[in-house]
Amino acid sequence: MSKTKPESLEPIGPARVFRDKLYTSRTLVFPDGSTAPVIKGRVTACGDEQFALLKAHPDLEQVQE
Repeated sequence: MSKTKPESLEPIGPARVFRDKLYTSRTLVFPDGSTAPVIKGRVTACGDEQFALLKAHPDLEQVQE
């Protein structure tokens, strides 16, 4: 069995974190059925589509770290 060398991975950059201005704990459900937990008033976008949806959400603001 031969091992293939993985393709080089692109860096994803820094995490894109949002602060929930309304809740400290909840689960956000996206149109595709995926979810993102709000823990201690914070939620992290995992991908560009989630980032766009979180950025447009009226209860959330992006955290600049």
